Amino acid sequence: MERRSFLKNAGAGLAAGTMAMPAIAQNAPTIKWRLASSFPKSLDTIYGGAEVMAKRVAEATGGKFQIQVFAGGEIVPGPAVFDAVKDGTVEMGHTVSYYFFGKDPTYALETAVPFGMTNRMMDAWMRHGNGGKLLGEFFAKSNIMTIPCGNTTTQMGGWYRKEIKTVADLNGLKIRIGGFAGAVLSKLGAVPQQIPGGDIYPALEKGTIDAAEWIGPYDDQKLGFNKVAKFYYYPGWWEGGPQVTAYVGLKKWAELPKEYQTILQIACADAHVDMVAKYDARNPTALKQLVGSGTVLKQFPKEVMDACYKAAMELYAETSAKNAAFKKVYDDYKKFMDDQILWMRVAEGSYTNYIFSKR
Repeated sequence: MERRSFLKNAGAGLAAGTMAMPAIAQNAPTIKWRLASSFPKSLDTIYGGAEVMAKRVAEATGGKFQIQVFAGGEIVPGPAVFDAVKDGTVEMGHTVSYYFFGKDPTYALETAVPFGMTNRMMDAWMRHGNGGKLLGEFFAKSNIMTIPCGNTTTQMGGWYRKEIKTVADLNGLKIRIGGFAGAVLSKLGAVPQQIPGGDIYPALEKGTIDAAEWIGPYDDQKLGFNKVAKFYYYPGWWEGGPQVTAYVGLKKWAELPKEYQTILQIACADAHVDMVAKYDARNPTALKQLVGSGTVLKQFPKEVMDACYKAAMELYAETSAKNAAFKKVYDDYKKFMDDQILWMRVAEGSYTNYIFSKR
């Protein structure tokens, strides 16, 4: 399967929420797969991406290709989705690859890294740059192919029990965060904690941690973080456009009829767009409600942003020096992003800055 070819064409046929579907032969096989999600059902938008995809697949095949979605913990814990797909425990997964930073930091480039690409930049790199090809080669070593299947867009900077006024306030801060972002904050004295989504609230409530990041207003409100932490910071500089991904075991992929492969790819593309649209539609109301209930919205001071940026660039250089796989993908990622910034700051940047100033 030519991954780059798919990424360029998977969106074809998507118009007004519909998909152009191939005719399914009368003798097409009945196939039932299991998908393990890294997310709880309560987070209906990010978890729901897998359900949207599975529904489209079933509809397009007349019910002959069924994908049953299981929430995190129902088959395997959320952080175990990678191994479940790699080892063939399940046929599919739905997750974010930076969860597996500990296996190899290269995986994080498939989702998001600090001061990295936005959703649109990421889509461009994956579809029309080298992102799809390079990451496809890397994941294939673990018997996994990946298909973009959602994006949360730029996230918030999280919930804090005290204000962050200077870089010094990060020293000793116990914060629920992981991956590259955790490594960056460690350079500035923070103490990153790896805590599953369902355990964040009690940890904040009891003071076991001082701060926590999750996604954005819609999901954060559902989890009730505003009840146990007063200050809500932005932006989430570590997640400019985090891609959510469908994992498929390579052996299982090879067994699928070509028609089913195409349908699965197009269904993932539809779910990808749908997730972005849902978050963009729901976050404004949730943010207004949070602020109305007493949440104090704060922007990270420039001093803090600059220190984190410097630490992130140092970390990329250090990681590239000792990890050839990371360097290969990151060098291409950075070059592509530099060109994207050059373009987007001209038309879109000037346009959005102007209309924002009028509100």
